[in-house]
Amino acid sequence: MSENPNTTNPESDQTTHFGYQQVPVGQKAERVANVFHSVAQKYDLMNDLMSMGVHRLWKRITIELTGVQAGQSVLDLAGGTGDLSLALAKRVGPTGKVVLSDINESMLEVGRDRLLDKGMTHVEVVQADAQYLPFEDNSFDCVTMAFGLRNVTDKDKALREIQRVLKPGGKLLVLEFSKPTNALLGKAYDLYSFTALPFMGKLVTGDSDSYRYLAESIRMHPDQETLKAMMVDAGFEQVKYYNMTGGIVALHRGIKN
Repeated sequence: MSENPNTTNPESDQTTHFGYQQVPVGQKAERVANVFHSVAQKYDLMNDLMSMGVHRLWKRITIELTGVQAGQSVLDLAGGTGDLSLALAKRVGPTGKVVLSDINESMLEVGRDRLLDKGMTHVEVVQADAQYLPFEDNSFDCVTMAFGLRNVTDKDKALREIQRVLKPGGKLLVLEFSKPTNALLGKAYDLYSFTALPFMGKLVTGDSDSYRYLAESIRMHPDQETLKAMMVDAGFEQVKYYNMTGGIVALHRGIKN
């Protein structure tokens, strides 16, 4: 991992990555929060522009692979503006339970308003850090996390927390940007990420720096096999991943025994 532990002063001397920068561990959450405060109101519009709408297909596949049914309980972690929560709430119905959770209050406000506008009053909204979930053991049938894990400071701790709150037999699905499987595609993707994304961010939101960070954070995220191994280490079984759009995005799925 990117942290550099120092046993004599673990809090003040550890560092982690914020994009391509190394920053003190205690500063990363605040810096990430500032990024998402900045982009929250235009987040969904930018997702459509950046992915040319393909993110909707990625998320639809994720929802299908949850296999959730009426009456079940689901945690949509780092759920932001609530697009997964909305689809999950329709699946579990009024007898089920969906919790939309995110560490960022600006993103949660957008998600809460969207869900209320759609009449999804049975969705609970909870501001929470993925590393310290405020839920009891064995609480959920399924946990989803779309495009959020790469922003977590201690990903291993978050995966262990998710494993804790899942019921036995419960599923975790992590949808995240990953490593393209083709070198030529990877080069084209890099060019697009570091030129077009900041340009669109500046044009649409007036903020190119946040989208430059997002591009960098994708490159610093563990690749498919590394994340699979991390999920196994956290106690998940039957871990597998599905590459989408040539590995630009991967969906990892694991089950709690």
